[in-house]
Amino acid sequence: MEREWLFSLIPLAIGVVSLGFGVYGLRRAAALRRTGVTAEARIVRHEASRGSEGATFHHPVAAWTTRDGRECEYSSRFGRGSVGGAFGVGAFVTVRYDPEDPRRFEIHGWDVATVDRLFTVLGSVFTAGTLVVLLVRVITL
Repeated sequence: MEREWLFSLIPLAIGVVSLGFGVYGLRRAAALRRTGVTAEARIVRHEASRGSEGATFHHPVAAWTTRDGRECEYSSRFGRGSVGGAFGVGAFVTVRYDPEDPRRFEIHGWDVATVDRLFTVLGSVFTAGTLVVLLVRVITL
């Protein structure tokens, strides 16, 4: 067997990592739906981050008070290129948070599972496709 098959480990690694990120995000969202608590929050500012290609992403920072009286102010893990009026500074939004760890939260209407689903599907395709190619290569030797 020649060394060219080692290059197929690259898409396998990309697939496994993408699949891991996607499944983690979907499980996190499911746990918040099951055990999360809702609260009314206010967008207090936006934090900007730069993507690998120079694009700017805006992450809204939501502030709310938990049921046990703790003041929380956290940035969303999702960023977008532009911010609509419903998520501008001063807007009131609904958040669902983990009562044990309020840093784990989602902003209703902003944080969507689409990204997590995309990572899961693409990771599955890369992983399964690479494994099939490797299996066929091993069988046909």
